[in-house]
Amino acid sequence: MRRQVSCVLFVVLIAALPAQATVIVDWVAIGDPGNTADDTGYGSVGYAYQVGKYEVTNGEYAEFLNAVAATDTYSLYNTDMGSGSGGITRSGSSGSYMYGTITGREDRPVNYVSWYDSLRFVNWLQNGQLTGAQDSTTTEDGAYTFSGATSVGGRNAGATIVLTSEDEWYKAAYYDSALHTYYDYPYGTDTQTTCGTPAGGTNSANCNSSVGDLTDFGAYPQSLSPSGTADQGGNVWEWNEAILTSSRGLRGGGWYNTVGHLAASNRTGDLPVNSDDDVGFRVAMIPEPGTGLLVLAGLLGLAISERRHRL
Repeated sequence: MRRQVSCVLFVVLIAALPAQATVIVDWVAIGDPGNTADDTGYGSVGYAYQVGKYEVTNGEYAEFLNAVAATDTYSLYNTDMGSGSGGITRSGSSGSYMYGTITGREDRPVNYVSWYDSLRFVNWLQNGQLTGAQDSTTTEDGAYTFSGATSVGGRNAGATIVLTSEDEWYKAAYYDSALHTYYDYPYGTDTQTTCGTPAGGTNSANCNSSVGDLTDFGAYPQSLSPSGTADQGGNVWEWNEAILTSSRGLRGGGWYNTVGHLAASNRTGDLPVNSDDDVGFRVAMIPEPGTGLLVLAGLLGLAISERRHRL
């Protein structure tokens, strides 16, 4: 009888745990800590870290919305996501909103996200992808602390999953850790990238309206950065942590921008409340893997390998 009671208690305890989503990051290691910056002044990072191989996709962002946006307190869903070049739909009413991806667009980078949306997504990852209201346990604290819809501090000490800093993003895109050198374009060359359709060749990308739309993650498999990341040039601009007066940093160029926007010399930004059809983001992890958090992520990945998502 005692053994039966223990089993019942165990089941009750498991059932009481908060539900979790299943976004698993495909990390790329960025080495050579303490490298010097290039002649633009960017790219020096004093520690080893990881960066998402791919941009955050509609599929992953929809999981985030389904976890925290039944009541979308901070407008993490933009209605533009449901049409045109967007990839996420919403149904139901506030308090019971549900989100799905548009068929064929689930593996394309999420767009129409503001800088604040990207930080809240990162907080959710940092907090273990829990299901619940948009509060300090899910989106409002973690890697960054919000004190209102648009009031947020810098990266918190001890944060492990973050939006890339500008230097972290730049190093992953343009720096070759083995050769200790930088390139002008994010695919390991000083030669201008060719804007073209998938799968392209080496040093090719979705830019200059060559496709006329976003492309799936990894659509240009021969065009990876020296670090092994994909799409750091073209597809969508990517938010980073940089503060440019009232704007926040963007790097990499979008699907209808000319090739010069992909270059290391191109630095720009936008107001953090803004969102557009050619703006998304990717995430980073600090410190380098080998921690208990990554072990946990690996175990989760084994458990759901058949439905694994990539960032």
